[in-house]
Amino acid sequence: MAKIDDNQKADDHDGAPLAERAPSPHLATLSEKARDYARAARSENTRRAYDADWRSFASWLRRQGLAPLPPDPQIVGLYLAACMEGSPGREPLSVASLERRLSGVCWRYRQLGAPLDASDRHIATVLAGIRRTHGRPPVQKQAIFADELLVMLAVLDNDLRGLRDKAILAIGFAGGLRRSEIVGLDCGPGQTEDGTGWIEVFRPANSSAGESPETRASDASGEGGLLLTINGKTGWREVEIGRGSSPLTCPVAMLETWLRLGRISHGPVFRPVARKNGGVSPERLTDKHVARLVQKTALAAGLRGDLPEGERRLAFSGHSLRAGLASSARIEEAHVQKHLGHASPEMTRRYQRKRDRFKVNLTKASGL
Repeated sequence: MAKIDDNQKADDHDGAPLAERAPSPHLATLSEKARDYARAARSENTRRAYDADWRSFASWLRRQGLAPLPPDPQIVGLYLAACMEGSPGREPLSVASLERRLSGVCWRYRQLGAPLDASDRHIATVLAGIRRTHGRPPVQKQAIFADELLVMLAVLDNDLRGLRDKAILAIGFAGGLRRSEIVGLDCGPGQTEDGTGWIEVFRPANSSAGESPETRASDASGEGGLLLTINGKTGWREVEIGRGSSPLTCPVAMLETWLRLGRISHGPVFRPVARKNGGVSPERLTDKHVARLVQKTALAAGLRGDLPEGERRLAFSGHSLRAGLASSARIEEAHVQKHLGHASPEMTRRYQRKRDRFKVNLTKASGL
């Protein structure tokens, strides 16, 4: 038998797969960091949605007596068709929801190391037929404009919960924020693991000398304001929110009032308020609270009173605040795009077109 020297043993060990080697402490630490980065590749909301998508798919497979592995494009195509059938108490999925569910299934298969080819004809052809048969124009939520927002603010109480909700609505509108961006705000950078941004309050130049260093900073204009640093869908961006003309309508003043009375100086900005004792929880509000808040206050304020109540409720969501600012802002398009964190000017123009509809009349311009 040929003798194997020590150098050859070392070469053989170096060529072995990583999983077969005894991990060093450094590699174990890197492995944990890599898992953390992998988890951070998707937002918490996206991960929850994808988990729900996979549970739905796996449950359907069990009912059919099928195994999830290996991935079978033909089986996935049948599942897509089943999702559009509906059943007592369950409406068929919308095309957008079905596409998201397919994304969740594909994502989970990639995590399992068995990628699913969504371009396979058994999936792509079925999905194309579903789009053609069930597809509808995108339904945009109603935009909420500044005068409507003021009415919504007026229907809220001035207790601690009402003051918090006023700040949520005002900051969401003035910042053009997504609902996840609103509830993801912290009082400062690096304060929580699940935060997606933080705030800096700039006081007016003539603010009281007795205020804390964190709130004494003033901007060059002397008016002060709020600076949000947000990690959104398109990456990091800064959002400036100036002070309003009156404390009753000023988003910055409303936020300051909530933070002061809620005794919040660290961690999540927007938190639950206990109904019994009015205490403020250390936990973070979920983004669903923003959607429910907008719907509830829009109904109470009588917005779109020409619609039946069921349709009115569906007409508004957390996105209505963001859409209202984008639709009404009459400044240079690039500033609106930057403020809202749109990935492209085309996305911003969707709002501008709705605002400027029929302002350019090519029928008359052509001579008719």
